[in-house]
Amino acid sequence: MRIYLDTCCYNRPYDNTLQLTVRLEAQCKLHIQELAKSHSIELVSSYMLYYECSKIPNDIRRENIEDYIKRYATIHVGDDRRPIIEEMAEGIMQTGVKFKDACHVASAIYAQCDCFISTDKRLLKYRSPQLELFSPIEFLLRLEGR
Repeated sequence: MRIYLDTCCYNRPYDNTLQLTVRLEAQCKLHIQELAKSHSIELVSSYMLYYECSKIPNDIRRENIEDYIKRYATIHVGDDRRPIIEEMAEGIMQTGVKFKDACHVASAIYAQCDCFISTDKRLLKYRSPQLELFSPIEFLLRLEGR
């Protein structure tokens, strides 16, 4: 199974986990990372993911996330694919999705991912015939139900 995690998903373990949903999503995201480490799932990254990570002000957080992606993403949608991704993103944006989020979704579709995982509730409302979108919790529930 090929998956794409967006930037807010990578950041979830660093969020304030006083809220139960945030704590559960953080734990599920960490479990998903373990699945990628063990090659039980295939992880995809993109130029937009690296761009957004480069803007994380906390050096330790940014370096940890970038290091994980470099080590465990087996497919990368590079900057050389930007024109194709941004053209695809234009169509996605017509549904109300913001530009960077649309580029993440377009990258996942381009890389033929099975699932897109995010903690962005608004983005998770987007529907695509080519890709299923899940929160980390929903993804693991689906995975266990197979």
